[in-house]
Amino acid sequence: MQELGNAINESLSESDRIAEAIGEIKRSGYDVFLVLEATIGFNKREDEEEEAQVIETAFDASTRIKWTNQDHKFLKALKISTDEER
Repeated sequence: MQELGNAINESLSESDRIAEAIGEIKRSGYDVFLVLEATIGFNKREDEEEEAQVIETAFDASTRIKWTNQDHKFLKALKISTDEER
């Protein structure tokens, strides 16, 4: 996993396109800092013949959801409206 992280960091550091973009921003009078976050997951493979487990979930259309003010703000930021807002 460490080797993968090093390889990603090295590729970004050596990228001409990234260097050009950062140079253009600096020439425009800005300081630049770049923070990237990557989530890398690993799953140990089981026998190749074994199929992935499928979980089925059923939802009842009559189920009501209680929204908090924070939920409304988040959904509104994503331009999603709820029935309560209509």
